Amino acid sequence: MRIGILTGGGDAPGLNAAIRGAARRAFQKGFQVSGIRNGWAGLLGRGDVEDLTPTSVRGILPLGGTILGTSRTNPMKEKDGITRVVALLQANGVDGLVAIGGDDTLSVAAAMSDAGYPVVGVPKTIDNDLAVTEFCIGFDTAVGVVVEALDRLHTTASAHHRVMVVEVMGRDTGWVGMVGGLAGGADLIIIPEFSVSLDQVVEHLHRRRGEGKDFSIIVIAEGVRMPELEPAVAAAAAAEKRDAFGHIQLAKQGVGDALSTRIEDKTGFETRVTVLGHLQRGGSPTPVDRIWATRLGVAATDLLAAGRAGVIPIRQNGEVTIVSLREVIKETRRVPRELYELSGVFG
Repeated sequence: MRIGILTGGGDAPGLNAAIRGAARRAFQKGFQVSGIRNGWAGLLGRGDVEDLTPTSVRGILPLGGTILGTSRTNPMKEKDGITRVVALLQANGVDGLVAIGGDDTLSVAAAMSDAGYPVVGVPKTIDNDLAVTEFCIGFDTAVGVVVEALDRLHTTASAHHRVMVVEVMGRDTGWVGMVGGLAGGADLIIIPEFSVSLDQVVEHLHRRRGEGKDFSIIVIAEGVRMPELEPAVAAAAAAEKRDAFGHIQLAKQGVGDALSTRIEDKTGFETRVTVLGHLQRGGSPTPVDRIWATRLGVAATDLLAAGRAGVIPIRQNGEVTIVSLREVIKETRRVPRELYELSGVFG
């Protein structure tokens, strides 16, 4: 048997751990392994498929990024894209595919499964917003980056009596901002799930000053829509091109910078903005990301070996559980109100 391994969408710490887990299990079973280069782009045109050996995956556990490369290419936007992807895999003798990615990558994997090709997914997204699963590769590491940044910014904010606005990842959901902000001691967390007005932000800052707290740390997710910021954010969005899945680069919209400017205008408080951006994607994965990426990578190969496809191993109640690909992409998992309200205790 020959299995293929692909990583799609944005890179994330832990991808190499998943590749290693899937490949090492395959070698243990006597299978051959093909690595697909640069996501779905490696399965279009002439393709870009290479043999992986035990040496190929040696020493990659602690490495960030992905040795296979990635892209945001969407075969479903191409004429007969799914048919061409399947044909290329079959032409290379690949009997089944492990697709590691988020909702975009897994939506393509689900379409391939619907077309009859054996695919198993592995959940990866820094945004942590896939349905059903309690774990997505990269989230834990990204939260650690946010926490370290907030720890460092607290000292300079305190020294200069400033307001610090920290923009973090989060297109449609605020998991990174919520968990990172709570763990890092943010005074106010603004995420897409719950609307906050500029007046509420200003009121919050004045209240803190009135209580003798002469600095503040605000965490805002890049996907937040605040009406008072829209003129600046909308202008930036209009100038941005969309990728093959219809997404724009939110970091270039500058929601953090826009909020910082409006706060200073409204309050007179010295305000600075820090955009963490791709720092959240980089670096070595945490132990949590390494262990769970490994477990799910191994499980994905086991599923293909057992003839099971159209499914994805996930973490549920602290254990590996198998669900359908369609289940994890059927909806966006959002931050619950209970967790959001917890942050209000510490403002």
